[in-house]
Amino acid sequence: MARPVWWVILLLVWAAIAVGAYYWWQQQAEAPPAPQPPRVEAPAPPPPATPAEPQVRHPIEEARPEPAKPPAEEPAQHAAPLPPLDKSDPLVLEALATIVARASLGVLLEDTGIIRRVVATVDNLPRQKAPSRSWPVKPTAGRFTTTGSGAAVHLSPENDRRYEPFLRAMEAADTGKLVALYARLYPLFQRAYAELGYPNRYFNDRVIDVIDHLLATPDVRGPIRVVPPEVKGPIKLERPWVMYEFADPALEARSAGQKILLRMGAGNAARVKAKLRDVRRQLTRSGVTP
Repeated sequence: MARPVWWVILLLVWAAIAVGAYYWWQQQAEAPPAPQPPRVEAPAPPPPATPAEPQVRHPIEEARPEPAKPPAEEPAQHAAPLPPLDKSDPLVLEALATIVARASLGVLLEDTGIIRRVVATVDNLPRQKAPSRSWPVKPTAGRFTTTGSGAAVHLSPENDRRYEPFLRAMEAADTGKLVALYARLYPLFQRAYAELGYPNRYFNDRVIDVIDHLLATPDVRGPIRVVPPEVKGPIKLERPWVMYEFADPALEARSAGQKILLRMGAGNAARVKAKLRDVRRQLTRSGVTP
């Protein structure tokens, strides 16, 4: 075959290749692209949770203590920084000794874990139980006494006298100084309240609510009848006077704090309520009392 013929054949082959490539390219350009699955964005991780601020109804900053002395005569120790909660007892005792006679403190007040005891007791008073092991004050000396027998057992007037040392110390303490000390130490009270299981609640709100609860204790005039608890079986109570209950179901259903006031006697309860009203008045900006 002559050389020109080879050139013709090669040109035809290249032409066929070019035409085939053109048609293939045209089909690819006209065909819609294959659908792709939608891209799913991974959700952004949530921001780290931050503790909610306590809802405050009665800010301690608005308390209006009424000191009996001018500010210049107040002890300089009030300006000192607060210690850790675990080491706060010496400061609390030293400060209280300027308000309450030191001799009374030794007789009436527990000297360890004072702030934690106050917080736990305040929180427990509106409940059915307020364990004495958590009280900031020592149990009242003497034995709970009653009068009568059988179905006519009542609280004895002699029982009321057991509370006299506590009541005298309470009434002698200047309310303005107590409120000022409480405001000064308030960060420690709030810390103890958070430890108790209330990190998002405000302890002073609880204080005001508990005061109102105690002030709502009914004033019962006349002897209050009590009964020993029902014990099934041959075992006798070694100290039945510890377990006496109110015969009136409505009184027995009251909270631990209200039953303490009822057991103290009407006259003693009135003295405690007067002090509570004074404390509440100075702790709240409005000064409103129930």
